[in-house]
Amino acid sequence: MKAVTASSDVHALTAAELAHAFGSAELSPVEVAEALLRRIDAVDPSINAFCFLDPDETLSQARASEQRRVAGEQLSPLDGIPVAVKDLFFTSGWPTLKGSRLVSRDQAWTEDAPAVARLREAGAVLVGKTTTPEFGWKGLTDSPLTGITRNPWDTSRTPGGSSGGSAAALAAGLAPLALGTDGGGSIRIPGAFTGTAGLKPTFGRVPYAPMSPFGTVAHAGPMARTVHDLAMLLDVVARYDVRDWTALPSGTGSTLDQLDGGVQGLQVMFSPGLGFAEVEPEIAELVTTAVGVLEGLGARVTVADPGIDDPIPIWETLWYAGASAVVADLESARLDEVDPGLLEIAEEGARLSALKYVQAVQARIDVALTLGRSLADYDLLLTPTVPLAAFDAGTEVPPGWPHRRWQTWSPFSIPFNLSQQPAATVPCGLTGEGLPAGLQIIGGKHRDAVVLRAAAAYEAARATGNDTFVRPLTVVR
Repeated sequence: MKAVTASSDVHALTAAELAHAFGSAELSPVEVAEALLRRIDAVDPSINAFCFLDPDETLSQARASEQRRVAGEQLSPLDGIPVAVKDLFFTSGWPTLKGSRLVSRDQAWTEDAPAVARLREAGAVLVGKTTTPEFGWKGLTDSPLTGITRNPWDTSRTPGGSSGGSAAALAAGLAPLALGTDGGGSIRIPGAFTGTAGLKPTFGRVPYAPMSPFGTVAHAGPMARTVHDLAMLLDVVARYDVRDWTALPSGTGSTLDQLDGGVQGLQVMFSPGLGFAEVEPEIAELVTTAVGVLEGLGARVTVADPGIDDPIPIWETLWYAGASAVVADLESARLDEVDPGLLEIAEEGARLSALKYVQAVQARIDVALTLGRSLADYDLLLTPTVPLAAFDAGTEVPPGWPHRRWQTWSPFSIPFNLSQQPAATVPCGLTGEGLPAGLQIIGGKHRDAVVLRAAAAYEAARATGNDTFVRPLTVVR
């Protein structure tokens, strides 16, 4: 735990460090909220991580937290900790426009999504709403409403998406914690591109309502700069909510309390390409080195593939059908204001037959069963998070890429949306251009704690890992 003083760079502190500083009265929630709002004002114009801020409300929540602490009535370890909220989560009193010009700002905003409700109950301080592509449809973060969001490591590059605003806010030191969603990698892709940590939990672990129009591939989950902070946030938001018909029962124990078990004796499958994906050499080398770190900690690593074919065509059928449902609900006279890429996939989705959709559902089940069986003899599966580093902001694919759609460069994330297994990303080093790479750690369903335990062990073992977490905080000064 680093020492904290009133002159500390508050923006660089983790949630755990802030909680400690609050407990020792070295910092107050109001001081931290004020410092982050100042930093957002100074830094965010070059990044565009936030699409909505309400400083008065943020400071009001911080003052309420401070009063509770003075009175000895702290609600939870997150009381007073700032959290950024992706603009797909309903937030009472604040608009949720989902990156679209066609969502009216002029309406009653009276509902909190389940995860946001849990944050309020825990006394967390909501910093603002973070940017997303329109309705979260792609693995980048730009939209007709909010423009282009940029990567704090290099503002000419994308932070990925669709939780790119949340990831950029974390990497730039604009918030220590954030909420994200993940329907095809939308927590893990931006985590890898920005050198931050993220978890797509077991489906239903973090309730999500109203349900995503993209259906049961879309998860809600925590994002942070450290694995410890991921667990802190997960413990708060992973609680049953009747509004989500797929929600799992609240856990009986703390994920945070299970972080220190290490990986000694764990059986681990390492699949460098899942049997079908190509990976840039630098990324492959960084990930292989990271796997070696876990092996050095006592994990028993076997190089193997889980036995699936590329499932992106299956996912596309489900995702494009969801996109067609999104667009069908929009005002037809204003479709020229919608992201052209979203319209294109919606048109493809509208042409799908019911038979094609049902066949995709069955194929998805087959993929999930194969992945589940492949992990029957293993505790974890390791892969790259994405096979390349962050590329140009505002583009759907890298220069010269042979395909049009973003999912073709994210082959490692989509399988585990189909299977609904927990999957985390942690930073595993930098490319020659100084851009982050990510290691993906996957577990069997309901084994979120084991995934985070391995992520924490890796993070603790990598002496350079801390540099990966804090360096972008200075890049954007």
